[in-house]
Amino acid sequence: MLKQIEGGVCAPRGFRANGVHCGIRKNKEKKDLALIVSDVRCRTACVYTTNLVKGAPILVTREHVKDGYARAVIVNSGNANTCNANGVEIAEQMCALVERYTNIPASDVVVASTGVIGQELSVAPIAAGMPDLVSGLGDRSSAAAEAIMTTDTVKKEIAFAFTAGGKECRIGAIAKGVGMICPNMATMLMFITTDAAISSQMLQRALSEDVKRSLNMLSVDRDTSTNDTLCIMADGLAGNAEIAAPGADYRAFCRALHAVTVAMCRMLAADGEGATKLIECRVRGAKTQKTADLCAKSVINSNLVKAAMFGADANWGRVLCALGYAGAAIDVDAIDVDFASSAGRVAVCRSGRGVSFSEEEAKRVLSEREIGIEVDLHGGRRCATAWGCDLTYEYVKINGDYRT
Repeated sequence: MLKQIEGGVCAPRGFRANGVHCGIRKNKEKKDLALIVSDVRCRTACVYTTNLVKGAPILVTREHVKDGYARAVIVNSGNANTCNANGVEIAEQMCALVERYTNIPASDVVVASTGVIGQELSVAPIAAGMPDLVSGLGDRSSAAAEAIMTTDTVKKEIAFAFTAGGKECRIGAIAKGVGMICPNMATMLMFITTDAAISSQMLQRALSEDVKRSLNMLSVDRDTSTNDTLCIMADGLAGNAEIAAPGADYRAFCRALHAVTVAMCRMLAADGEGATKLIECRVRGAKTQKTADLCAKSVINSNLVKAAMFGADANWGRVLCALGYAGAAIDVDAIDVDFASSAGRVAVCRSGRGVSFSEEEAKRVLSEREIGIEVDLHGGRRCATAWGCDLTYEYVKINGDYRT
C-alpha cells in the first residue's frame, strides 16, 4: 500500500540534500547549485535524452554509472554546459569538487546541468559555493529542488512509503522542467532516491519500463532537450531482502516508482512554460499499445489542440485531426471524444461525427485548471494516458528572450 510522505529525495533513509546560490545565475535570489548525497554507495540506473546533441554532463555521468553504482548527484542551473569545447572537463571538475568536500570518489558522482546552451560554464562559482552547499546538507530536499529550477514557477518534489519484503521502504524525487519537453526516454532533470534494496539490473529494468508509461507520455512543446537525465539511486537501507528478480516485491517497487513518475508528469505539465492548464489525454479502445501511445501523444502534442484548450474552445475537430495523423491504424469512423473536468463532462463526438452539445457547458468544463480529453477508439482493449498543457501568449514571451 502506498502512502504519500514528506521529504522528497531525503525521505528515504540515508540521503541528504541542499541547494545554494553560488553565482552562476545573476539573480542572487535564485539558487543555482544542488547536491544530493547518500551515506553509502547506491545501486544506480539512468535514462537520458535521445537528442544527438547531448550536454557534456551526460557523457561524464554515463561513464561514472557504467558499473551500476553512484553515491552523489551535483546539479547546476543557469547554464546547460552543452556544445562547449571544455564541457567534459568542467563536468569532471564538478565531480572532483564533490570528492574534495565530501570524500565521495568523483567516479561515484552523477553530474547534471540545465540552462542556456552554448555558453561556457566557469567552475569558479561552483567551487566557491561548495563549502556552504556541503555544510548545509540536511534531511529536506526543498532547497535542492529550488536550485535545479530554470523557468519553473514551482518546486517539484514528492515521496511515498511502500512495503517490500515485509519492510517499510521509501522513494522520493525532485525534478525540474517546464520547456523543451517531448522525449523518447524520460524528460527534463529528475533525481529519484529509494532506500529499497534492489539489484542494479532490476533497478534499470524498472526505470526503463516505467518511462514508457509515464515520462515518455509527457510533452510541453515538442522539443527534446539536450540535457534530459533521469537518475535513480537505491541505498538498500530499508533492510528488505534484495529485489533481484521479478515477483511481488518487484511489483511493489514498480508501483511506487510509477506513483512518483506519474505525480511528476502532472506537476511538470501543469507548470509548463506559460501554461494555465494541465491537459490529460486518456485513450482507450486501441488495438495495440503502440496505437494507444501514438494517439494520446499526438493529441497532447498538437499546437492547435493546446491553443483551443487555452481559449476554452471545444474544437473537437482538432482532436480528430491529431488522431488522424498520429501514424496509427485506426478507424476514424468509430472514434468518440469527450471533454471533462471537475466542472462536468460533455460529449462532443460520436463515431467520428459531431454531436449536439451546449457551447456554454463546454466552455465551463474547459475553463478549469485540469482538463481531460477522453478518446475511445473502439478498436481493442489497450489504453494510454499522456500529459501536456495549453499553449499561451506567455510561452512565446518566455522563449522569445530566454537567452538574453
